[in-house]
Amino acid sequence: MTPRQRVLKALTFDSPDRVPRNISALPWVAMFAASELEALCRDFPDDLTSPAGGLGVGERRCGEVARKGSYIDDWGVTWEACEDGVTGEVKHAIIENWSVLDSYVLPWEKIKNADWDAVNRSQEENLAGERKFMLCWPDVRLFERIQFLRGTENTLMDMAYGSAEFFRLRDMIHEFNIEVFKAASKTNLDGVMFMDDWGSQQSLLISPDMWREYFKPLYRDYCDIIHRSGKKVFMHSDGKISEICQDLIEIGVDVLNSQLFCMDIEDLAKRYKGQITFWGEIDRQYVLPFGTVEDVRRAVGRVRRALDDGTGGLIAQCEWGARNPYQNIRAVYEAWLEPVENLP
Repeated sequence: MTPRQRVLKALTFDSPDRVPRNISALPWVAMFAASELEALCRDFPDDLTSPAGGLGVGERRCGEVARKGSYIDDWGVTWEACEDGVTGEVKHAIIENWSVLDSYVLPWEKIKNADWDAVNRSQEENLAGERKFMLCWPDVRLFERIQFLRGTENTLMDMAYGSAEFFRLRDMIHEFNIEVFKAASKTNLDGVMFMDDWGSQQSLLISPDMWREYFKPLYRDYCDIIHRSGKKVFMHSDGKISEICQDLIEIGVDVLNSQLFCMDIEDLAKRYKGQITFWGEIDRQYVLPFGTVEDVRRAVGRVRRALDDGTGGLIAQCEWGARNPYQNIRAVYEAWLEPVENLP
């Protein structure tokens, strides 16, 4: 079974030969643990891959991402990182005052200068070689993009008051995202991803009803565009998002990357197993950075006992963050190959 077939079988609940795996390494790892990353990828080859090409570079981009100091992204937003290897934070919103909205221009040059031919060539080379599942992440995030431009506190207050300017900015970004997905869906990719972090440690950041009114229909648009081209929809969202899992299934999200350990894993399995593929993950707040190898094996065992019945609907994934012990990351992927009854 090729890696691509394995992933597709997992996504369609068609009993893959094993749970597909995916390694998610943050920039710190490539900078400071490159040899360990190389060893992990050699011993546990990824079943997913990503293409070259895609969207172009924004004209306002300046500086180097994930390096200590400041850089400006494609949207003109300044980020500040306190150390190498982390993305950093937005400290000053460029649309803090709504008077700026009339003159703000979205980075349409990213779409105009996109190289989708390179994406297709990547897939052709992949299918002639390793035959992995080709997933594209064109950095589409609706709620987060509003926050980056407007500021988180301002954004939450805008939604609470239902300000007209909020909906105008939301719809501007949504229009941009629609064009990105239309273009990506014309390629020979297998899957397309979008993201928005919706959960705190305890609940959604806004009420489920507000989420359903303000964002769910727009996410449905994205899923519909991607599905019409025969591709799979991947989504990432951090925090406790169990209140909207059913909604994500309803709009057509095929694969969900979430912080399982912020939620009741067994309840998620009871409610949604067989309806959506869980794309990891293992607890990166406590177990991966601070736990022992045995703690890691116990965490993988919990996920597998809840969700791994051999029929699919699961991808073995974890996020390798700054200063996570290599032995813990390696233990994650070793545990996925053990008989589940051997795990604590």
